Amino acid sequence: MAEATQNHQDHFAGEDFATLLEESLGQDIGFEGSVVTGRIVRLTDDYAIVDVGLKSEGRVPLKEFAPVGAKPEIKPGDMVELYIERYEDRDGLILLSREKARREEAWSALEKAFESNQRINGTIFGRVKGGFTVDLGGAMAFLPGSQVDIRPVRDINPMIGVAQPFQILKMDRARGNIVVSRRAVLEETRAEQRSELIQGLAEGMILDGVVKNITDYGAFVDLGGVDGLLHVTDIAWKRVNHPSEALQIGQPVRVQVIRFNSETHRISLGMKQLEADPWENVANKYPSGSRFTGRVTNITDYGAFVELEAGVEGLVHISEMSWTKKNVHPGKIVSTSQEVDVVVLDVDSSKRRISLGLKQVQPNPWEQFAETHKVGSEIEGEIRNITEFGLFIGLSADIDGMVHMSDLSWDEAGEAAMANYKKGDVVKAKVLDVDVEKERISLGIKQLQADPAADALASVTKGSVVTCVVTGIQANGVDVSVNDVLVGFIRRTELSRDKAEQRPERFSVGERIDAKIVTVDKAARRLTLTIKGREVEEDKQAISDYGSADSGASLGDILGAAIRRRNENDTDVE
Repeated sequence: MAEATQNHQDHFAGEDFATLLEESLGQDIGFEGSVVTGRIVRLTDDYAIVDVGLKSEGRVPLKEFAPVGAKPEIKPGDMVELYIERYEDRDGLILLSREKARREEAWSALEKAFESNQRINGTIFGRVKGGFTVDLGGAMAFLPGSQVDIRPVRDINPMIGVAQPFQILKMDRARGNIVVSRRAVLEETRAEQRSELIQGLAEGMILDGVVKNITDYGAFVDLGGVDGLLHVTDIAWKRVNHPSEALQIGQPVRVQVIRFNSETHRISLGMKQLEADPWENVANKYPSGSRFTGRVTNITDYGAFVELEAGVEGLVHISEMSWTKKNVHPGKIVSTSQEVDVVVLDVDSSKRRISLGLKQVQPNPWEQFAETHKVGSEIEGEIRNITEFGLFIGLSADIDGMVHMSDLSWDEAGEAAMANYKKGDVVKAKVLDVDVEKERISLGIKQLQADPAADALASVTKGSVVTCVVTGIQANGVDVSVNDVLVGFIRRTELSRDKAEQRPERFSVGERIDAKIVTVDKAARRLTLTIKGREVEEDKQAISDYGSADSGASLGDILGAAIRRRNENDTDVE
């Protein structure tokens, strides 16, 4: 009986102890997974001992109170929020976590922000595959690379460690996943700025922007929510062949609104308009005839552009590049970036055009030749070229003179005379004419000798009757020679006043005939003659000498009398 009683008491005592223990610890065990506020009691080398109001004290690793490598800024008596992880059976201490407490607190705030579509602040602190990690006040989030900025970012280092707003795109608390976007915040901000900017935009405004994109024809500038086009011709007063020569993506620029279309929201911008126009005083600064040194900026098929100063360019037309090189591409005479001396030929400020001359800097070889070689002087040179109409003789390293085929020989025809010469022959010639304006020098070889027909030409005059010798029969007339040195021609219609007799074939080579001179071409040493005209003149003279048809005599009577008189004179002479 006593044994049973003792056993009953022991059993009761055991149940009572278990009940008391459960009552003592059960409530505390129910706090696991919750966040509580505690007071730091003391600090050890690795932990902070904290009183969280339970029957046992808890401990938190010191490393959770500061970033890696930094010293925790806590001290006994500080109040902190902690996450209860579990109870340690061995020491009876509660294992607490500051980091999880922050995470739990942050998750609650983030869920509210996500539901209300509000922005949250965070800090980029690390790189991971495909993006970056962001600290959202204790909760870790993933920032995809495509969501960092509106445009690609070359260097993200300036953004790391800087608190900035983000938009939550997706979150899953069960898996602990949060995806955020910085780009969404920027786009929303840009939309607000765009609306505000467009409302207050006006032509002439000066704005700050960033080069967003570069094309062949200009650059697009981000003005803070709205883009404007900066055309290549409005970047600078000087020539800019491609926008990349003066700008680069991401470069801050100050621009002026040149044109703004409120309906299409198209904005044209300019940078050069913020600087003084160098063309304002060009006419006074660069008078015609003045000489300057410039730099070749561009070469085309029709000439070269030379920069006289920043923003002021002139054109050297291909015709003004060289005195002697006429059919050469400008690139063969000058090269890009070469410094050259030029002469101002003309200035048109209204059209922003300056005509320049390159050859005018050098002496004109045609003028030099005219000064040293007067008309009539003799020269000697090598035949550089033979064409169908004459010879080109080298007079200097750059200029040639031409001997026309008609000036090769007094006696031979042009083509026959040219057969006597070949390229490379050194010949003498006489200067016949120098035309500086047309850049032509006329030479003659036959003029080195006296014209054998000079006396014959002096003896013949227009209207006189001469005796000719037939040298050739043509379909349209007859070739003749006069005084053995002059050539002439009688057209078919001038062979007789009688149309039936106007036949070239009735004449024979070597036959002597009388004809009247119609024209004298002394330069060509050629005469034009007429038999018909001589006959008509003789008839008029006979009528004048022997009467007229009006007096009753017939034309036959008059001519018969004239013939008899001539015969009588011939008889008297005999």
